[in-house]
Amino acid sequence: MTVKTYLAAMNNIKTICVCGAGTMGSGIAQVAAQANFSTILFDVNEVVLNKAQTAITTSLNKLVEKSKITEEQKNIILQNITFTSAIQHCKADLIIEAIIEKQEAKVNLFNQLADLNDEQTILATNTSSISINAIAKDCKNAHQIVGMHFFNPATIMKLVEIVKTDQTPSTIIDTLLTVCKQMNKVAVICKDSPGFIVNRVARHYYLEAMKLVEQNLATYENVDAIMEASGFKMGPFKLMDLIGMDINFSVSNIVWEALDKPERLKPSVLQQQKVAEGALGKKTGKGFYTY
Repeated sequence: MTVKTYLAAMNNIKTICVCGAGTMGSGIAQVAAQANFSTILFDVNEVVLNKAQTAITTSLNKLVEKSKITEEQKNIILQNITFTSAIQHCKADLIIEAIIEKQEAKVNLFNQLADLNDEQTILATNTSSISINAIAKDCKNAHQIVGMHFFNPATIMKLVEIVKTDQTPSTIIDTLLTVCKQMNKVAVICKDSPGFIVNRVARHYYLEAMKLVEQNLATYENVDAIMEASGFKMGPFKLMDLIGMDINFSVSNIVWEALDKPERLKPSVLQQQKVAEGALGKKTGKGFYTY
């Protein structure tokens, strides 16, 4: 990227709108606000929106307590964020969708956003596994659709996968690389493929761990302890509880089906049972562990 192109891209994005105020969406909004972007956090559910506002404030207070930011910086970050339940307010240079992992819902949202914004607005999906090409093909401004996959918790995890469609212009990629740099994130570019990079590789981390438990070769506590002692920050079962059993199981199914159902990637019955029981992990108070 030339200096001229870099500066042009950097000046392009001043306002970021995040659609979906769940754990991931609120985390991305906090990251954007901390990077001094004017940030809009949208959710149709006022309760979820209020919880997000509380969570962001709590997170920033902890940073103040640890002397990572000042009280004044905290207030500026909070002032950078507008919380809204009105989709009419979702007008920005970059919109990051972080709603339910349903293709139809994402397409519907993007088409509403396309009507509210001009063709220069970048429409990024934070999906962890749905094909970006499949989403784009049903969207009005297909060439503006791109993947921008953050990892949970977004305020801590450095990696962002930027996923190109068959139509993504290089200018959008350059712009998102600049945004990630301003957010102090490490961006990797990949082509649209099942699971992208991380979730394709990570399937084995989860699935092999669950096979060990299913076959009574180890307990989930044993597996987590061994993996953490081996250098992993979090064992596979603790990580599934953090991500959410429903999300993790959905990703497993999407990747498995997209790759023509190879036996090595077959979703686990153990996880399917957890989802059926509503034991989704931290967000429900119980998963493999109790919270």
